[in-house]
Amino acid sequence: MLHLNTPISDKSISQLNIGDRITISGYIYTGRDAVLPKIVKLYESNQLGKYNINLQSAVIFHTAVSPAGVGPTSSNKFDIENSIPILSKAGVKLHLGKGELSQETVNALKKFNSVYAVIPPITALLNKKTLKRKIIAYPEEGMEAFHQLDVKEFPAIITVANGINLYDEIRQK
Repeated sequence: MLHLNTPISDKSISQLNIGDRITISGYIYTGRDAVLPKIVKLYESNQLGKYNINLQSAVIFHTAVSPAGVGPTSSNKFDIENSIPILSKAGVKLHLGKGELSQETVNALKKFNSVYAVIPPITALLNKKTLKRKIIAYPEEGMEAFHQLDVKEFPAIITVANGINLYDEIRQK
């Protein structure tokens, strides 16, 4: 088990391989289909500072935040997957969610030295590992607002690293 703390360095990311089991501690952002395209627009218009959002060496978890807790949503939904290359370019090092990503997204992750990890649907455990929650932007989106969480030892499995996709490796066997 590898333990990562945010912010995550380029060196830490470049040492990860598919299949690595990791835990993440520190501050992470959350977002899904309703809010990630808005965050992309903020980045493209150089407005992230308006909300004190710093994506450099950050983690984004594809989820909503509800009173019941957090759990991964499918990262290959159109609006989520399309945000991954741009947010990686903006500095995000680790994207968390579930599901397979396209080869185009895998290539973008490699280009920007970012990785993707899946989190099994374990909402109750993740709720216990969430120390604080704070809405950073778009509160009108309710559970899908852009949140910042303070987490301790969030578990995940690296599925895309260094241009290699675990799902492709499984299909080839």
